[in-house]
Amino acid sequence: MNAFYNTQGVGDVLMVQLVPDTPEEIKTETFGDVTLIRDAASGEVSGFNLFRASEYVKPEGQGKVEADEAFLDQLKEAFTKNGAEFSFDVDLSPKFVVGFVTSKEKHPNADKLSVCKVDVGTETLQIVCGAPNVEEGQHVVVAKPGAVMPSGMVIKDAELRGVPSSGMICSAKELALPDAPQEKGILVLGGEQAPGEPFRF
Repeated sequence: MNAFYNTQGVGDVLMVQLVPDTPEEIKTETFGDVTLIRDAASGEVSGFNLFRASEYVKPEGQGKVEADEAFLDQLKEAFTKNGAEFSFDVDLSPKFVVGFVTSKEKHPNADKLSVCKVDVGTETLQIVCGAPNVEEGQHVVVAKPGAVMPSGMVIKDAELRGVPSSGMICSAKELALPDAPQEKGILVLGGEQAPGEPFRF
C-alpha cells in the first residue's frame, strides 16, 4: 500500500494505491468522502481517494505517507464513518530494506549487467543490477516490488534481457540522499544492520 498526501498540489485529499499497476480501465464508487477505484475488468479495488483527509487522518508532511498500524486504524474508522466497505488486508511491510548480496553472476545476455541473489531477511530476491561496483558480500539498500522511489517510479517485478528481476539495488542518487555521488554505483552500507531491517532516508 502506497499513500500520498499533498495539500499544495491536490488539496486535502489522501490518495492510496493498493496495486503497483494502474488498471487499463477503472470504475469508481463514492461513499461520502471515500471514492473507491476499481479495475473495471476484475472489480478489484486498486486504490482509493479520501477527501477532507485531515478530518480523518494525521499525515505528517507532504508527499508519501508512512503507513503503519495506527494509520490503518484511522483509515478503517474513516471508511466506517462513510459507510464504505473494504477489508484492508494490505501489506505494511517496509519496501526499502537492508539486503545482503549472497551471490553475483554475469548476466547471460548482457555484458554490463549482473544477476545477484540478495538476502532481504524474509526471502532471497533475484535482482538484475547494472551497477559496476556491486559485489558478493555487500550490505546494500533494496527497493522491493511495490516501493515508490523518490522520483515517483514504482518498483515492479520485471524481466531484464530475459532474466527475471524482483526489486532494485539502489544508489544514493536514486534514493535522493543529500550529497549523493554523481558517479554510477550502488550505495554500499556498513555491516551493522541485518538483512531485512528497514532502511530510513
